[in-house]
Amino acid sequence: FFARTLAPMLRESIMLRKSVLFSAGLALLFNFGCEPAGAQSVPEDIVNAMNKIYGVHPGFRANHAKGIVGQGTFKASPDAATLSKAAIFTGDTIPVTIRFSDSGGVPNIPDGSPYAMPHGLAIKFHLKDGSETDIVINSIKFFPVATGEDFRDLLRAIAASPANAPKPTKLDLFFKAHPRAPLTLADQQQPDSLADEQYNGVDAFVFVDKAGKKQAFRYIAAPEKLVLISNAEAAKKPPNYLFDEIATRVAKAPVSFRLQAQLAAPGDATKDPTIPWAATNKVVDLGVLTIDKIDANSLAEQKKLLFLPGALTSGIEESDDPLVDVRDGAYAVSYGRRSQ
Repeated sequence: FFARTLAPMLRESIMLRKSVLFSAGLALLFNFGCEPAGAQSVPEDIVNAMNKIYGVHPGFRANHAKGIVGQGTFKASPDAATLSKAAIFTGDTIPVTIRFSDSGGVPNIPDGSPYAMPHGLAIKFHLKDGSETDIVINSIKFFPVATGEDFRDLLRAIAASPANAPKPTKLDLFFKAHPRAPLTLADQQQPDSLADEQYNGVDAFVFVDKAGKKQAFRYIAAPEKLVLISNAEAAKKPPNYLFDEIATRVAKAPVSFRLQAQLAAPGDATKDPTIPWAATNKVVDLGVLTIDKIDANSLAEQKKLLFLPGALTSGIEESDDPLVDVRDGAYAVSYGRRSQ
């Protein structure tokens, strides 16, 4: 189960830290972590492990291979501007490109499969100056491990633990050493629609306001209504029920989410994405994300798109969470391979 469901946090992208645009050629040459020449990086190890679990599917992402692309807008709330000087929070209507996705590296996975969870939502904001900034979130509430090395080792343990493996398997041993890891997907349920699911940012970022004041936070995209169904019911649905439904729904009327920020309270860990913050933490409304079009040529478009968790704009900074850079590095490797 975890072999196909714990991978969704990896999006294939290209960037140097805090760079919004980064070429595929540089991605292939990028030696993440400044390792010695010829050494294989942790991000490359992660992508290799995913390819071993899911197989290699040319032209598709190593994870979140199945997806659908749409267009829309974002309009910030007045409260957002009090937290951050970022250009996305001016209150202007900002064009966005979004991508919903299933988990895993199999391009034709049935939407109702437990291996398709958690689902992802990636948002690319197209700013007036021609730059872009991204948000990449998904339907789990916390990540199974805290570092890139641990995630690599988890994937390797999954790959080395087939159904007929002797007990204890390498995955059993990994879970024993990392007891929070198997809890990540323990309460996951399928949605009736990709529009009726909540998407969460497990990585912490930092808002910076006009006075230089900083506030750590995690993103939330809250649906107009949350509607979950049993996994058994989802398994009986057509293999593309989520993607077909969202295309039909958006063709009839726009879909919207409330983009929110859960603010860190004093003492909250920002460098450990395995630890969710308390439900009592303050949540601030940042504005409305509206999706009013699903691309007719979605399959072709999504192969060219790069969604980068570390592609930030002034007014939003990385925290001390180490996974942001690891994810960027892995996406660079994956993008370079699917672009060949």
